[in-house]
Amino acid sequence: MCGSPDHQGVVAEADPYPYADPSALLTSPLLANSAKKDEVSGDALLVALDQVQDPRNLGAVCRSAEAAGAAGLVIPERRSAEVTPVACKASAGAVEHLSIARVRNLADWLAAAKEGGFWIWGADADAEQRPWGADLTGPTVLVLGGEGKGIRPRVASACDGLIALPRRGRVDSLNVSAAATALLFEALRQRDSA
Repeated sequence: MCGSPDHQGVVAEADPYPYADPSALLTSPLLANSAKKDEVSGDALLVALDQVQDPRNLGAVCRSAEAAGAAGLVIPERRSAEVTPVACKASAGAVEHLSIARVRNLADWLAAAKEGGFWIWGADADAEQRPWGADLTGPTVLVLGGEGKGIRPRVASACDGLIALPRRGRVDSLNVSAAATALLFEALRQRDSA
């Protein structure tokens, strides 16, 4: 009935996943419309994924985002994993507690976030700035790119800055969910210290 041997003896019929309104993530009750980061009330933390296509990666990022207290997550409508049973399972149910929105154009949504007072940090393995040297407090969007290609150029240009986790091994990059976890918890560390 469920199309998978991984049912654990339970099956349920459910409606499609109820995606959040992407503009509502920018105007939640925690936030006030403002053009400056320090004038926005609250310290909303959002995650934007640029063409992450593996639903397990999407689920893992959702799990870390929810655990770190992120207010929501944004994904593009095309060339991106959707919230499916696989993503839901990988998230350990976090998709039920995290607002997830789909946008037609991620770069345009980032521009709207910037106008709303958010600071946009993109994760780029070749960036020189480290996340602990960046201010990840206040209204912040962390942008991570898809498997293999990372953040697309137009999305990267919509960011206020690019940050990278240091690497000392031979592998040239981290899995997107591992990078998201490290960045989210650095943001949480900074917020707890502030």
